[in-house]
Amino acid sequence: MISLSTLATFSIAVLLLLCSPGPNMAFVMTCGMQYGVRGGVAAALGIGLADILLTILTACGISAIIIAWPPSFDLIRYAGAVYLLWMAYKALRSPASAIQTTARTVPLRTVFARSCLNSLLNPKALLFFMVFLPQFVDAQAGMVTQQLLILGLALTIISTVFHALLGSFGHVTRHALMRHTKAARLQANVLAAVLSLLALRLLLMTR
Repeated sequence: MISLSTLATFSIAVLLLLCSPGPNMAFVMTCGMQYGVRGGVAAALGIGLADILLTILTACGISAIIIAWPPSFDLIRYAGAVYLLWMAYKALRSPASAIQTTARTVPLRTVFARSCLNSLLNPKALLFFMVFLPQFVDAQAGMVTQQLLILGLALTIISTVFHALLGSFGHVTRHALMRHTKAARLQANVLAAVLSLLALRLLLMTR
């Protein structure tokens, strides 16, 4: 089993990594601004589900098989880039009147699904789980798969709470922006810009 000291060190390392700017942080903040507190929390839960799925893939050794196949890295990142650009296009095409009511019309399950898919379509996430989690596994203690699952669960809990708070923080500016059409349009443009930059990041990404 994993010792408490190892688990504490792991948790601190996870928090430090989460505090560094990244695509999930930008996505959750934008969802908080665009869809309010509930939208930010839905995005955080989507990332949490992706973390759980990636943990299971890592524990079962499937992620190693996927990464070992050279074309898989490019296929995943191209699919992710296309998906993000499609969402950016939809944000830009929305009329100003629709933007002002987006928080009421977009189902939270849609925000949840988009957030989860955004995380899963990031090939670096697979590499992260493959490289980061095993560093805290004690092979001599046995039950490696169980240790990976425990670490992945701890990471998921910390990540979900962190991103939920971050999404809620993004809500602070939402009401001020939603009162004015020009501000609402600016908000949509910011969302489209963030999504486009994330797509560009995937396209330029290397192993």
